[in-house]
Amino acid sequence: MPQAIATAAEGTRDGAGSAAQGSATGAAGAAQAQGSDFAPLLRAVKGQGLLERRTGWYAAGITANLVALGAVITGIFLLGNTWWTLLLALPLAIFWSRTAFVGHDAGHAQITGERRTGRAIGLVHANLLLGMNEAWWNDKHVRHHANPNHIDKDPDVGVGALVWTQKQAAQREGFARWLTRNQARLFFPMLLLEGIALKISGFQYLRQQPARERALSALLLVAHLGLYATLLLTVLSPGKAIVFALVHHALFGLHLGMAFAPNHKGMEMPDPDGERWGHLQRQVLTSRNVRGGILTDWFLGGLNYQIEHHLFPSMPRPHLRLAQPMVRAHCEALGMPYAETGLIESYRQALHHMHEVGEPLR
Repeated sequence: MPQAIATAAEGTRDGAGSAAQGSATGAAGAAQAQGSDFAPLLRAVKGQGLLERRTGWYAAGITANLVALGAVITGIFLLGNTWWTLLLALPLAIFWSRTAFVGHDAGHAQITGERRTGRAIGLVHANLLLGMNEAWWNDKHVRHHANPNHIDKDPDVGVGALVWTQKQAAQREGFARWLTRNQARLFFPMLLLEGIALKISGFQYLRQQPARERALSALLLVAHLGLYATLLLTVLSPGKAIVFALVHHALFGLHLGMAFAPNHKGMEMPDPDGERWGHLQRQVLTSRNVRGGILTDWFLGGLNYQIEHHLFPSMPRPHLRLAQPMVRAHCEALGMPYAETGLIESYRQALHHMHEVGEPLR
């Protein structure tokens, strides 16, 4: 599935993008017209060299992150069997999130155009270092990018622990109904479980992978669990090790959730029975940018430039900020809304949407 993301990314680089994927007969003309709105922007971005890869930038970033992880692990050994070691769960969670961002970028072919190398980077960073199946993530993520916020096609707005439309909410019963009624206030507490949920989903997905791919993925996932348990149990007592693992995974899930939550929640959701949107409309209207400086870029892994990332999924992370003025100006010239807000406001809007979805159940 990393190949699928790379292929989709290369399609965007060549000007076809997601807008050229299987338009229905009745909407073919409209989709083509929307696609033509994207073509001038694509030419301008390519002309600025913003789709060229930044291998050196990524090499430096990956090296720095691995050094940081090594430093935290060294700190765990130096502190030893004490409750003070729990303080290192926070930096370890932060650098795990950095590791996840690298795996995300590798799946989008941002780091290298060589697919085997890109998959190797993804396997090491996701499966081995995080215990998260990169094949599961990429399968889910490529479908999200193809049709963001589409209720029938985007797995990120499918029915799960949370729901995203009042139609979905109306079908909830029992405990799920109570959960939906209170999902806005429970959202951030539920993110504390996401770090563990990512591991479980990765193992469950193994059954869907081809035999050879499954064997490699499973080997790395099991190796991660073995190395992680060995690290903690070598240094900490079993009780402290369990507490450390729970705190660490809770903080990791919270950080990742805080990075992904502002991107689409509360934005436009295409009508499944309506006219198919073109690439520009589909990606811009469903995405929200988060303004900020270098710290915001670092904390959110560049995903705060969500509009640019969705328009150009293979664009290297450091180029997203550079592309933003061009994208914003292009949208303004077309009279197309370009959503950008501060970090706190982005969470408020996302939570407000979740609250409205559960309103009929209250």
